[in-house]
Amino acid sequence: MSKWFFSKRKSENESSNTTSTNSTPSSLVSDLDKLNLTEERLKRYVYEANTQSSDITFTNNTEDETNLRARAILLREKAVSKTLNNIKLSMKVDLCFVLDCSGSMQPHIDAAKDCMLQVSNYIKNTNSNIKLRVGFCGYRDYYNEDMRLQVFDFTDKYETFTRYLLNNVAAISNDDDPEDVLGGLDAAVNQMDWQNTTRVLLHIGDYPPHGRRFTYLKDKYPDGDPNGLTPENILKEMQSKNILYFFGKVTCHTEKMLHVFREIIGEFPVFDIVGGDPISLIENLVKATSSSITLAVSLTSTVGSKEIYSLQQKKLDMNPNEPEWKILPLQKGVIMWYNIPRDLNQLEDPNYFNRSNLFSKSFTFKIASQPFSAGVEKCAYFALDTQNSLMVIKEYHCVGKTNPFEKYLEAIEVSTVACFLSTKFNSIIKRGKIRKVNFLNVSLLRTGTVDLHTKYYTIEPRLNSGYKRFNANTGIITELHHTLEAFAHFTYEYTKGYLVVCDLQGIELDGEFLLTDPAIHCVDPLRFGRTNFGKEGINQCFLTNHKCNEICKKLRLGNSDSNFGLKLKKLNLFKGCF
Repeated sequence: MSKWFFSKRKSENESSNTTSTNSTPSSLVSDLDKLNLTEERLKRYVYEANTQSSDITFTNNTEDETNLRARAILLREKAVSKTLNNIKLSMKVDLCFVLDCSGSMQPHIDAAKDCMLQVSNYIKNTNSNIKLRVGFCGYRDYYNEDMRLQVFDFTDKYETFTRYLLNNVAAISNDDDPEDVLGGLDAAVNQMDWQNTTRVLLHIGDYPPHGRRFTYLKDKYPDGDPNGLTPENILKEMQSKNILYFFGKVTCHTEKMLHVFREIIGEFPVFDIVGGDPISLIENLVKATSSSITLAVSLTSTVGSKEIYSLQQKKLDMNPNEPEWKILPLQKGVIMWYNIPRDLNQLEDPNYFNRSNLFSKSFTFKIASQPFSAGVEKCAYFALDTQNSLMVIKEYHCVGKTNPFEKYLEAIEVSTVACFLSTKFNSIIKRGKIRKVNFLNVSLLRTGTVDLHTKYYTIEPRLNSGYKRFNANTGIITELHHTLEAFAHFTYEYTKGYLVVCDLQGIELDGEFLLTDPAIHCVDPLRFGRTNFGKEGINQCFLTNHKCNEICKKLRLGNSDSNFGLKLKKLNLFKGCF
């Protein structure tokens, strides 16, 4: 058994005959002996396919591996087909600007007039699959009578939209601070012709609604909306219509309003849209608008529009603050990882990721009692190792009715493949002034000291602030970086169309991107988990949306010459930094 493990992570050039200096816990040996990795993975894929597609019927009949594999492929293909169709629908977007049009907002009204054409051009150049309609709802205050609300319904004619704002929308000053915010939101929700799958309401304002519930400012209506509107009624109606709420923050006067809104609908993105020179203000508004669109599409295509609000309102017992490490007990466990493949043949061989290439060592750590963050699939905990290195431990919310050990092994496999490909990419561009693409070393953590039951996690070094999601496995680019898009293209070319590494997220540093939690689309439907959308996913989520940039062209990515690898090595690498 000792030949399965190593005391340290090995590079692809190290000998495979090294032996471990650590003893392997007998309970881990037992787990490995009992684990039929192939069978467990096929069973999980069948289970996940059934949870993704309600029209698929699950049976518990005992099957041999051949039949189980055939059924898993069939169900996976049906589930992926349904997912890809939902992704197509999510690319159709209704965007409504809800804008405070009182006197103090004049600079932002002017910026909005110059915003939409830039946004449409940005979307066209980064996410050409997105089809956008845009509308407008402006609000002022009650005594503005006929000018209290202005509604311009959705259109895909951006020049028409811009002309309307230029010719019809002007700032009108009022004599108290609060505005008819609830009236504006109510008109946007109920008077606009919402049709598309992804529905975005971007609300930009500097003052809250009337009422003591929202503000202590000078207010002519301290008891609230004189027409009886309440945030509960409006926001619940917004939820029922699957409209996603985003807010552009101009001043601190809206803090109480945001707190009330979060109590009703859960968390939502807030963008800082402060004053300053007109050009900066337009840039901020364009960035907020573009981010709202891409974030909404990414959410809708990932979890579905009807599930987003339930996700936002999910009450996990979380603590965003770092714990007091001195009072937390040391815990013992074992970390495991796969040896990095030597070449493409090993990478493409699913059997490479088995016991013979799985290594381990003992590990002592501390972990926070509550997660500090949670996503669709996982929650994350602060952790500390014995060298006082800051770590992050992640746990899946639910692994279904199958062995969690197998699913965590798959997560490590995805990370290992991404590391292999980033190493190849970096070796090609190392002579050019191009940022490297690196992935965190992610290991599987097995421990039984938390509650005397065996538990599994992933563990990785902690990233500094500035964490971003640059693109998603649905094909959406949330923040464009030519290096990352070229890297994704490189993974497709290097593997000869076998896979694409996507869902790139992490931090941007001087000279490199440091990433974690990637996804992989692969022509083999029985690899890389439920975020693998197969051959059709490669086509729909990457190839149809990718636009080659300067780095792609310099690397000659997409060239039909079959001597791709040799050609890259012979390149006279280029100047410039991306």
